[in-house]
Amino acid sequence: MKTLYRNIASAVSQGFRYLSTPLYGRVWAGLLLCSLSFSSCMDLEPKDSLGDNIVWSDADNFQLFANQFYAWTRDLQSSTDYQNGLSDGVHSDYRSDLCCAASINVYSQGTNSIPASDGNFTTLYKRIYYTNLLLSNAKNFGDQSAIATPKGEALWFRAYLHFELVQIYGDCQLLTQPLDIDAEELYGTRNDRTEVIDQCVADLQEAAELLPDQPSEEGRLCKDAARALLSRIALYEGTWQKFHEGDGSNTSKSTEYLTVARDAAKAVMDNGRYSLFYNNALTTTTSNQTVGNIEQSYRYMFILEDAAQCNPANLYKAANTEYILAHRHRDTDRLGINLTHAMSGNACYVTSKMATMYLCQDGLPISKSPLYQGNSTATSEFLNRDARMDNTMLFNGEINWDNDGKWRTTWTDADESSSKTANVRSGSGYQTQKWAVEREVDDYYESVDYPVIRYAEVLLNYAEAVYELSDAISDSDLDLSLNLVRLRANPKMTKLSNSLVTSNSLSMREEIRRERTVELFLEGFRIDDLKRWKTAEEEMPEDLLGVQYTNTWFATNWSNPGRSISSSGRLIMYSSRSWAEKNYLYPLPSDQLQLNPNLTQNPGWTN
Repeated sequence: MKTLYRNIASAVSQGFRYLSTPLYGRVWAGLLLCSLSFSSCMDLEPKDSLGDNIVWSDADNFQLFANQFYAWTRDLQSSTDYQNGLSDGVHSDYRSDLCCAASINVYSQGTNSIPASDGNFTTLYKRIYYTNLLLSNAKNFGDQSAIATPKGEALWFRAYLHFELVQIYGDCQLLTQPLDIDAEELYGTRNDRTEVIDQCVADLQEAAELLPDQPSEEGRLCKDAARALLSRIALYEGTWQKFHEGDGSNTSKSTEYLTVARDAAKAVMDNGRYSLFYNNALTTTTSNQTVGNIEQSYRYMFILEDAAQCNPANLYKAANTEYILAHRHRDTDRLGINLTHAMSGNACYVTSKMATMYLCQDGLPISKSPLYQGNSTATSEFLNRDARMDNTMLFNGEINWDNDGKWRTTWTDADESSSKTANVRSGSGYQTQKWAVEREVDDYYESVDYPVIRYAEVLLNYAEAVYELSDAISDSDLDLSLNLVRLRANPKMTKLSNSLVTSNSLSMREEIRRERTVELFLEGFRIDDLKRWKTAEEEMPEDLLGVQYTNTWFATNWSNPGRSISSSGRLIMYSSRSWAEKNYLYPLPSDQLQLNPNLTQNPGWTN
């Protein structure tokens, strides 16, 4: 970290001249005050003209400085940076047990090693430095009310960034000041993770006081965004402390965090600003495919765009009442990932574990439901299931559009002349369509927003926090949280209730976790959830399996899947997977340990 802060200090002494990174294409130089104005359209690029001598002299300058923070959230982008959502990154589902790709993921296999350097580590601390820089200068500004919003934004992002460090490395150095390169604190030991989380909680509680009641424009923070992130962080650490401390030594801390998570989520729910996205007009009228009303709301929420004709109801992003904070993209923005091609069809191999997680319409798992139709045909296992299964995956023979010379234009039968028919005989035999747009758009230029936090997560955070506080949850609490998420795309599905659990010998905890897994699939939560629940040692060593092959339609119609067959008759995508206790945390990079030996390596990791 010494090198990192030496570079930052040098940059600041030259007038906030930014280090060159892929995220920032320009550097900071002097400021021309007469040209300063705050546009209603967020500018996420660092300003060409912010100088150390005058940047903190005007309230507008604080806001201009804070604008850059919004480029730091998780996103769609194809990158190894921590924020990546849909391809490989520290939060990616590709590093979990739910999906895989054509090549082995060493993190999913449990075979990653200590890196020489880690851009996640240096990037996070560099960004924390800038949040502290704003907050430090804010103390000396006369009109505190005039800079309340940028202060709140700096606090929100400081908490967000420190939480990333805790999720990745566990204990980490807690920094609340823009330290000089010779500061003693930079060469000290790491703070205990609870100290860091306590600061995150405090930062977000203060941010909730400073931020506006509603965002000034889409993609900006408000009070509910602070409370929503607080519910995420407190739930994560509350469950980590509950399940990683077998001796019960941290019971009080777990209870404290889970209470914070419950109350923060409830505050968002009670405020009523956000709601689950659905629309009764979301229906297709093609003769070969029956699609019912709100059952497709889940799918179309993720592909709302700025342009017209992106869904049958002709809805735009403004119709989305669910995204509390999103990383925004516009028609003219080029993504770092060829989104539709990466998420449609055979690019993402869904595992059988994910496919079997979807409940039947009676609210029961396939192992217990009489509605389950088995998997002898190519499509039978999709029948009578949670609508999110079809919203997320393609079944064999399903009409679809993947922006490869095939796209929708009219949302009627005429579209069928320009459609594809899903052929699932490749990869795992399960294919995806979540995030895949259907309108004609150039590759890399889909304008969908990536949800950093959405209301469904808050509802699920509430249900889980309530349950984990006392190992029980009332039906009324389920109805105002988890069941809203379940019924959004499944208006006729049986609700989760205590009687359903008891009469069918289910586990309430497992059903709450199932709902979270299904709802948030491919949004970068699964591997972190397995870690905080401390179930990764059970789940991760399992083989990654594909469709049932033996004695099914696939055996007759797919002569060479190119995979071995398991003893249960399923395709084996990857085997010989492992998980050790050390894998619950990433190793610190070697270069940082050389610069500061007091950091010490995480347990179990040796060179």
